[in-house]
Amino acid sequence: METSFLRRIFLGLATVASGAVVAMAGALPAAAGPTLDQVRERGYLSCGVNPGLPGFATEDADGHWSGFDVAYCRAIAAAVFADPEAVSFVPLNARERFDALTGGEIDVLLRNSTATMARDAGMPIDFPAITYFDGQGFLVRKQLGVSSARELNGATVCVEEGTTTRLNLDDYFRAQGIRYEPVVFSSALETIDAYLNGRCDAYTTDASGLYAHRMRASDPDQHVVLPEVISKEPLGPAVRDDDPQWANLVRWVHFAMLNAEEHGVTSVNVRERAANDPTPAVRRLLGMEGEFGAMLGLDEGWAVEIIAQVGNYGEVFARNIGDASPLNIQRGLNALWTRGGLQYGHPIR
Repeated sequence: METSFLRRIFLGLATVASGAVVAMAGALPAAAGPTLDQVRERGYLSCGVNPGLPGFATEDADGHWSGFDVAYCRAIAAAVFADPEAVSFVPLNARERFDALTGGEIDVLLRNSTATMARDAGMPIDFPAITYFDGQGFLVRKQLGVSSARELNGATVCVEEGTTTRLNLDDYFRAQGIRYEPVVFSSALETIDAYLNGRCDAYTTDASGLYAHRMRASDPDQHVVLPEVISKEPLGPAVRDDDPQWANLVRWVHFAMLNAEEHGVTSVNVRERAANDPTPAVRRLLGMEGEFGAMLGLDEGWAVEIIAQVGNYGEVFARNIGDASPLNIQRGLNALWTRGGLQYGHPIR
């Protein structure tokens, strides 16, 4: 009994010691991973984006990029460099986007890409966060006289190759027991232009893209988005899966923007809140308490720079695709969890 008693004491002390080591290790600043080191050494972030999707990624005549996905590129740059302009935007079509990421041409992909099992588990990439919850739909001309995708029997449908869109399209029509003729193109712009030029009866992509591309029509009101949503399309940034520190950094950029919106921290008031706010959750978010920036290999003011120079999630959404934009997409699933949506920033503590 004495031996057993001593053994239990020894094991207990070992467990406590082990827990202490883990606790201490968790409190230590994270060593910068290879991607963060490379980005800093280079002096800018290389971010893969859509060549042209209104509201999400567009380049103007002066070479300035804007959009919802572009804002996330800028937010990552603000976290790393305190400079949202320290970004090189690399326009990529659907076929080349993942090769550009895995081949090291870009540091992060923000190109309305769906997180799927085949991509997450079957490719050397990781989706650290879901920035936009979407679903695939159909755009048709009003003169076609249909009010449901189930009425598209025998229709021609314009679709982009190299996307989950084509697979969803086949699944939907097969499940409905109706036939259709796919008309496939190599880029999103080719696909929507073919539809607008009368090559197809319908155009299919993520619903957000339907609203965006409808703006290219000479009379957008003559085109209608059908009510069916035929898939789940969780969209977000993709990174290589060999650098968990970089994945953490990208993930927490998103969570910081969500937490800022939840606590009413905006681009207008963030610096004043950082100086004076007594709320514990806000103080941790803005680097006034704890060493959470160090855990990501960043300065403690990382979130302040994101919010001040890019905005919180709600500001970014409204400005680019929401009620302050021509698209006027409703928040829907992308509302905060406190307002019936799915967007939920993990706590900083």
